[in-house]
Amino acid sequence: MKYKDNIEAVANLQPDFLGFIFYDKSARNFDSIIPDIPKSIKKVGVFVDENLEIVKEKIEKYSLQAVQLHGHETPEYCAQINNVEVIKVFSIKDEFNFDVLQPYEKACDYYLFDTKGKLPGGNGYTFNWNVLNHYPSTKPYFLSGGIGLNEIESVQSFLRRSESQYCYAIDVNSKFEIEPGFKNVEELEKFKKEVSSKQ
Repeated sequence: MKYKDNIEAVANLQPDFLGFIFYDKSARNFDSIIPDIPKSIKKVGVFVDENLEIVKEKIEKYSLQAVQLHGHETPEYCAQINNVEVIKVFSIKDEFNFDVLQPYEKACDYYLFDTKGKLPGGNGYTFNWNVLNHYPSTKPYFLSGGIGLNEIESVQSFLRRSESQYCYAIDVNSKFEIEPGFKNVEELEKFKKEVSSKQ
C-alpha cells in the first residue's frame, strides 16, 4: 500500500494484514503517513536486507505489528526483532529444499512462500504449489506470488487439499494493482468474496 485514500478503501474490506514496503529500490516504497485503520488489521513492514536498527525504527514510527523479510536475513537477525510478528520469505519455482527452514523454526512466526524471480517479490506469477506437498513443518505459512482473479479456482482447489493444512493466509499484491502501490478495490473485494465463499 502507498496512497492514503487507497489504503483507507482497502482497509474497508477488512483484510487481516496490510503491507507497507520499506525498500527504496521498489516502485511501491512507502515514505508517507499511514492513516487510521481498524485495529483488527495488522500493519506489516516489508524489508529487504535492511539494517536491523532501521527496521526497529520503522516498527516504532509506524506502529507495525509484523515485518515481512524478503532478503537473506539470517535466523539470528530474525530473532532480534521483538514484540512484532516475523514473516520470513522463501522463494520457490519448481522445487525447494525445505531443509533451509529448520534454522528459522524458532526465529520467526510465519513463513511466506513466493515465486522465485529476478525481483525480491512482485514478480507477478505463481510457483508450482505442488512443491508444498513436501512441507515438513507445522509453522503456519502465507501463500504468495502472482495470485489474482484468474487464480481463484486454483486457490480454492489448493485450500481443499492436505498440503494447505498450514496455509495461514493468501498474500496478494501485483495482480490487483492499477499502478505500483495503488490497488483495484473492486477486484480485491471480488477475490475475497469468491475465495471465502467456496472454502
